[in-house]
This record gives sequence, structure tokens and C-alpha cells, in this order.
Amino acid sequence: MKSSTSDYFALLGEPHRPWLDPEGLKAKFLSLSSEFHPDHVGGTDPAEKSAAERRYAELNEAYQHLKKPKERLQHLLETETGAKPAQVQQIPEDLMDLFMQVGNLLKQADALLKEKEQTTSPLLQVRCFEAGQVLTEQLVELQKKLTERRQELLTELQAIDARWMDQARTDAVARATMLRRLEQLYRLFSYYSRWEEQAQERIVQLAL
Repeated sequence: MKSSTSDYFALLGEPHRPWLDPEGLKAKFLSLSSEFHPDHVGGTDPAEKSAAERRYAELNEAYQHLKKPKERLQHLLETETGAKPAQVQQIPEDLMDLFMQVGNLLKQADALLKEKEQTTSPLLQVRCFEAGQVLTEQLVELQKKLTERRQELLTELQAIDARWMDQARTDAVARATMLRRLEQLYRLFSYYSRWEEQAQERIVQLAL
């Protein structure tokens, strides 16, 4: 295994694996970081306080990365291969329909937001409000679909993790196959997370 500059798994005393139990990881972070928390080192000398603050920041950074599937997968791939996952600009073919749906809804939302900003007529403002409600419902449905797909990815991630600790350490072919799939899952998490954030941003803007 090739190590990265900061090994977040090692910082939190966790094995390098695709899945980590969220509650267990949180408990580990709270336990390890409690003695370095700024509220607990107020009486130490400046050098010790500074060191404690740095240590707490390192542990917090590790926790923030490992608790999120996308960031955890990226870090796992980096530590396992010694390189960041390559950037892929082209949308996978099996995501094209969803990509087009997302793009269409975002485009409609942006056009309506621009129209609302320029509208002063009360009648037209009512029309924009009604159109905004329809678009908001469609964006919420899109978010539900994305959430369902993310849940499917999490289920697959747990299934891969069940084989990871044994096969990935003893079978080079199985390890390579799992790493390829984990990189694909990382990208899917990236797409879904970005689209969910974009949809939520429009929902908030339409509500104003």
C-alpha cells in the first residue's frame, strides 16, 4: 500500500476499507479528539496549546473526510494506488438520461429565477410563483430519485466491503477488480452529490 501525505484512516485508527460504520466512526473521533479539544487545553502553555489545536484540526479533518462516502472512497483510492482518481469529463452513457433531466430542470429554474428578478407586474409575479411551485415539486422528485440511487450505491459499497478485507489482501485480481469498481462508485457519488446540491440551491432560490 502506498501512503498519502495524511493517512486519515491511520489518524483515526481505522482500517483502510470502503465502508465505515458512521456511529462507530463518530464515537472514535470524539474519543480521540476529546483531550485535544480547544475547550480542554485552556490551561496549558502556548506551545502545548498550539500542538493540541493542530492535533485536533488533523483529527477533525480526517473525520470530515472519512464520514462521507465520496471523500472516503477518494482517500482510499489514493492510499491504495498512490494517485488521485483520474478526472473524467464525459458523462457515462448509463447516466445520460438522468444528466439530461437534471440539466433541463436546472435550466428551467434558472430561466424562471431570471424572469422573477425582472418582473414587476403583480399578475406576472403570481404566474412566476405558480410556475416556481411546479418546478420545486419536480426538483424535489429529482432529489428523491438521486437519494434512492445514492442508497443503492451505499448498499453496493457495503457488499464490496464485506469481501474487501479478505480478498483484496490475498487475491491481486480481485483487488484490482474491486478498486476499479470503487473508482466508478466514487464518480457516481460525485455526480449525485453535485446534482443534489444544485437542485437544493434552486429550491431555496425559488422559495425566496
